[in-house]
Amino acid sequence: MLQATVKRVEGYSLLGKSNSNHWIPMDGPKKIGAEDAAARPKELLLLALGGCTAFDVEMILRKRRVQLDRFDVELEADEAGDHPMVFTEVRMTYRFEGEQVPAADVERAIRLSEEKYCSVSAMLRKAFPIRWRATINGDEVLTGPAPPEPDMMRLAGPAA
Repeated sequence: MLQATVKRVEGYSLLGKSNSNHWIPMDGPKKIGAEDAAARPKELLLLALGGCTAFDVEMILRKRRVQLDRFDVELEADEAGDHPMVFTEVRMTYRFEGEQVPAADVERAIRLSEEKYCSVSAMLRKAFPIRWRATINGDEVLTGPAPPEPDMMRLAGPAA
């Protein structure tokens, strides 16, 4: 079971710790009276998505013996204009650099992460669309549309 504790340090400054036993600082913007000294909780959600899929893709490409000089994932999130200001869509760009980076291996790694392994993506995809694209040495080679919207009737269960 995954467990977490969030403690108020002072004002809006928080520290969170979960099963890995590492503390994560969180804070808010100065405009609300916080210190602006750490990431906001919603930013951590976006970072969790990027980190989860990056771990998967890296592991899959290593197993395929793909040598990368550089790899990163850039994420952009649109937010609703009114509270609770939830994410309405996320776009991810996977950037790969290297002498021989096969597009087929990159596509396989991304699709496996998005469709099978990345638990963060699986959870968030139920709330908003996640779109992605991939570049190799600066050239766009792949795009992935957001998966289909969840079947709300199936998620709701049998009719009463």
